[in-house]
Amino acid sequence: MNSTSEDRWRDLRPYPESDTPFYLQLANAIHDNRWNPGEALPSERVLSDALDVSRITSRKAIALLVEQGLIRREQGAGSFITPRYEDPLSRLSSFSEMLRRRGFKPSSRLLFRAIEPANRDEVIQLGLSPAATVTRLKRLRLADDIVMAVENATFPASCIPDPQAIGDSLYSYLDTRGLSTRGLSIVRALQHFRAVNASDEIAEQMGIAPHDALLLITRVGYTADQRAIELTDTYCRNDYYDFVAELRK
Repeated sequence: MNSTSEDRWRDLRPYPESDTPFYLQLANAIHDNRWNPGEALPSERVLSDALDVSRITSRKAIALLVEQGLIRREQGAGSFITPRYEDPLSRLSSFSEMLRRRGFKPSSRLLFRAIEPANRDEVIQLGLSPAATVTRLKRLRLADDIVMAVENATFPASCIPDPQAIGDSLYSYLDTRGLSTRGLSIVRALQHFRAVNASDEIAEQMGIAPHDALLLITRVGYTADQRAIELTDTYCRNDYYDFVAELRK
């Protein structure tokens, strides 16, 4: 056993003097132990023997992590760490760019794309005329072929005159168009977060239960000349997303 493995086992050992039940200590330690996405966890028996805890304790710890969506069980194969996507709130990046930085393979699946008349909210948020048209895109956002989010994006039709030209990365498309136009790169965004429950349609698309808790992110994106050109609602699975904010005094 190398030093890294020894450190990991040491960090997993519950503290007898703590008032927190052993299974909760063990579950929290596994969660905080920086296991790699997709990595197999030791079996209940191995955990019990190595940490000198009962099989009931290790079984309850793993069951709790499964319930929280932090690990998944595969019949006949064992328990594995669920991939999670950590999004720093202070940095503006495309979904594809952030996933690649973290070692995931990003992809998108377009469900709908069309040019349609703008609705009242789009007219207000994007500063459009009442008669304006917008390009609407509905996409599934995937990491390593796992659906992590459902995204509804709206842009002025002048920014995306051909919805069929959109590939995996919407921001890359805008950056490319910006080279020959007035500039369409998103350089600033305002995001609002709120908890919602999955509709039947979104639950089916994500492979989750109806009414499961989701995080809804509404983003308004701005170009360098302070034009609002993006209005996006993203429904994120809370068992795959972590949002991190660093605060300083």
